[in-house]
Amino acid sequence: MFRFIAVIMSGAFIITACSSPTDSSSGAQPTPDLQTVRMITHESFVLSPSFVEDLLTQGIDLEITSTGDAGTLTASAILAAGQPTADLLFGIDNTLALRATDENVFEPYTSPELTNLLPQFLQDTQDGRLTPIDFGDVCINIDDTWFAEQATSAPANLEQLPEVANLLVVQDPATSSPGLAFLLATVARFGDEWPAYWEALRDGGVTVAGSWTDAYYTQFTPSGGDRPLVVSYATSPAAEIVFAEDTSITEPSTSVLPDSCYRQVEYAGVLAGAENSTGAQAVIDAMLSRKVQEDIPLNMFVYPVRADATLPEVFSNFTPVITNSTSLPPNQVSEQLASLLDTWGTVMNR
Repeated sequence: MFRFIAVIMSGAFIITACSSPTDSSSGAQPTPDLQTVRMITHESFVLSPSFVEDLLTQGIDLEITSTGDAGTLTASAILAAGQPTADLLFGIDNTLALRATDENVFEPYTSPELTNLLPQFLQDTQDGRLTPIDFGDVCINIDDTWFAEQATSAPANLEQLPEVANLLVVQDPATSSPGLAFLLATVARFGDEWPAYWEALRDGGVTVAGSWTDAYYTQFTPSGGDRPLVVSYATSPAAEIVFAEDTSITEPSTSVLPDSCYRQVEYAGVLAGAENSTGAQAVIDAMLSRKVQEDIPLNMFVYPVRADATLPEVFSNFTPVITNSTSLPPNQVSEQLASLLDTWGTVMNR
């Protein structure tokens, strides 16, 4: 999902409680006996401190360990299947989910909070082993200022991109989550003809970056690069406003191409063999609460899956939810991923 937030510490980080039970004779409310719940997640997991603090009041001491990106997280969970080092995993997405469930990484859990979710996110829970927490879209982002200065129109759909491929930077799908999502978007749109589409992009002069950071912060024109089209996230324009050093900026200089968007859903799951599966279930319930769901957008720049969660104004104004994004069935992605990447590498001479 969206990665504007810098990782403060590399490797593992731990958030734990320092509280101890309070003597009720002092007049203070006693803290319940704490049980530890260990959660592994990707390096971009961020929520407000109140998330952990509220769990403490329920008697849960949450330890959070980060381990790379979603791909690294999934691979490590598969290696530890049945003998996990944690109780709970958050951050596996719909492009990788079936790999993990096929390896019996998770045990089933049906949260009572599921009744509050948008119904479209209840379709791919893999028999209750995955609980949707948030979603977002990977889309072509457009530097509107650049196109206005050039007095030319930006592309209006995927079909027009090869005509301006020399203005586009994408990411390598073998090393980048948004790069993979964009590849899957082209497969969803063009079916068996997707290699020909990429040949047209290649011949038109598309640039392939190794990472989202390089593409967005080095090669995208608002960052000083020479490419006014980049694969990024639907929430990038909102983040541009939130993180602007110039507080007088009230509108983003970028927008997204809705026709190009591919839906990503992030899940949490109780790890099979967890020492504290009951505590892990309680954390999942908390992540689906309205308070936490409304905390997600401005921390991780993705959208809540809860139907009654209110979006922040900057999202409503500049990054409304994409209504026509594409996606592929998880089983199709799982079965074809290796072949897709091999073919893409051949087409792009990589």
